[in-house]
Amino acid sequence: MKSNYAVIGLGLFGSSIVNTLVQNQQEVLVIDKNEANIDRFRDIATEAVVADTQNEAALRQLGIGNFDNVFVAIGTDLEASIMTTLICKDLGVKHLICKAENARHAQVLEKLGADEIIQPERDMGERIALHVMEPKILNDLKLKGELAVVEFELTNPKFFNQSLNELDLTNRYKISVIAISHVDQEGAAIPNQATIVKKGDVVTVIGTRTDVQRFENLATR
Repeated sequence: MKSNYAVIGLGLFGSSIVNTLVQNQQEVLVIDKNEANIDRFRDIATEAVVADTQNEAALRQLGIGNFDNVFVAIGTDLEASIMTTLICKDLGVKHLICKAENARHAQVLEKLGADEIIQPERDMGERIALHVMEPKILNDLKLKGELAVVEFELTNPKFFNQSLNELDLTNRYKISVIAISHVDQEGAAIPNQATIVKKGDVVTVIGTRTDVQRFENLATR
């Protein structure tokens, strides 16, 4: 079933989310209190509305509680961010993703019940530093708890020309391959146990951060 999305706040962060969703043919409601921001998306988003999202009646009228995913991408106005988050939770938003300006802001959003909290500058800084230290790591995503998802190029010959069943990575290294991009093909695919791993393949693995790090160190030698 196709999901629907609402994005509240059309700064750089929110605009990037909207553009990505639209490029992937998703239905998107965009909301901002600044009409100039809304005008930029009237011909792009499914619906574009000028509204004060600290007003519960306004969000209720827009049916915000019926959306599968809502992004609260409000920038430096922390009060507006917090109040919007609180109202969205009260109205029954299924999956609420909020932008936080700092660690304290993130703590408040978490207590209000945000399902995911993103600190873009901190997260991007960590990824850039990680990539500079380990150029073979292409992407790194932290999940709640101890889990992590990491994408990197497989360069250790020990793993070449074998199926995932033969490699038995879950039992040997306590990680799972959830996507693989073959060097001779475009795009990534979800693998099965018969998938053959080749030199230069890019794999996306999931596991605890410790186990993923251990496997990555071995697989990128």
